[in-house]
Amino acid sequence: MPESINPIQKNGANGAELTTESRSRWQMGLRALRHRNFQLFFSGQLISLIGTWMQSVAQSWLVYRMTGSALLLGSVGFASQIPVFLFAPLGGITADRVNRRHIVIATQVAAMVLAMILAVLTLFHKIQVWHVFVLASLLGIVNAFDIPGRQSFLVDMVGKEDLMNAIALNSSMFNGARVIGPAVAGILVAKIGEGWCFFANAVSYIAVIIGLMMMRVHSPARASQASPFEHMMEGFRFVNQTAPIRALLLLLGVVSLVGMPYVVLMPIFADQILHGGARGLGILMGATGVGALLGALTLAFREGVKGLGRWVVWCSAGFGASLIVFALSHNFWISVILLLPVGYTIMLQMACSNTLIQVMVPDALRGRVMAVYSMMFMGMAPIGALLGGALADRLGAQTTVAIGGLASVAGACWFGLQLPKIRVEARRLIVAQAVGGGEPSEMTAQAVED
Repeated sequence: MPESINPIQKNGANGAELTTESRSRWQMGLRALRHRNFQLFFSGQLISLIGTWMQSVAQSWLVYRMTGSALLLGSVGFASQIPVFLFAPLGGITADRVNRRHIVIATQVAAMVLAMILAVLTLFHKIQVWHVFVLASLLGIVNAFDIPGRQSFLVDMVGKEDLMNAIALNSSMFNGARVIGPAVAGILVAKIGEGWCFFANAVSYIAVIIGLMMMRVHSPARASQASPFEHMMEGFRFVNQTAPIRALLLLLGVVSLVGMPYVVLMPIFADQILHGGARGLGILMGATGVGALLGALTLAFREGVKGLGRWVVWCSAGFGASLIVFALSHNFWISVILLLPVGYTIMLQMACSNTLIQVMVPDALRGRVMAVYSMMFMGMAPIGALLGGALADRLGAQTTVAIGGLASVAGACWFGLQLPKIRVEARRLIVAQAVGGGEPSEMTAQAVED
């Protein structure tokens, strides 16, 4: 006669299974952190990025307080990011020819110096608008080398097996800082002024520089017989001739051009439309960061790249729709809630696009392709910021943001129509790169679906 099963024992066994499953899921979501180099990078970069977001919010508020002009807000955004569009190809060449760890260390030191100059000028009441423009432009040049170098450096830290998870955790870190930094900046700007935010950012770079110096990573220089110009053009040719990567980058460029100007117009929403002041600006930016953090964590808990193509479509459309609804709101807390899906969808689109591109590109071309990625994501945004600022002066910030949302939805529809055509080539490229070492799984091979 079979023994009866004790309900308590049964429930205990089920509980243990759930605990084990939960623990296993968290380990999967954080698997890139098993690499010591990525641990050092993650902890140092988290501190530094909090300071970066503090400076971004404080700088926007400083320009708005000094000028009250939507056009100048857009112009500062243009000055800070257009160098990425112009100089990222040089950054890509450098990332494919020079030790990537050395590149990232150099860019972090340069950014620290620029933040300290901005802090000193502001704290001693010497700051003028042209100072902000010059320093923002110089930081843009630094970022043109930092972004391709840092994105390419991820694979050196964790290898291809954990690359997707490293991208997702890197995005999580970026957006975790995006939650904390603007909130702290909003309080500090209101209490003691913008200068101390700039000073805190300068000090925060020390953490990431120390982490980079402590790393033991094999990131060799890669010699090339080709001239720098030929080397650069090789990267552009690869992007142009590779339909899946070309389509992903075109959609990213469209969304950055027409959708992302909402960020530089946020001080106008915070002050004139929602009446929240500097503290309200910090809360609004923090809400976008919370949504983006959730988006990055969503990707971190994925095991494969199957279906990411469709995610890109829906996230681009969701971003545009969320922007349209946000633009129509006049209630502060409703606007805060509406910014959650804005941040969630744009971060998922960016991270999914980044992941798909990195698993399709050969390592020898990684720096140059990520430079084009930088041009589309960061480099198109300043052009959009300038156009958005000019349009907001004529039509108002709300109408400008709504138009950008509509254009983002249109871009999503175009990319959705391209998916069936590019799916086969995307699979072939991913299999060729043998993601995860050895033979790619079926899930890996079916990266982009219709």
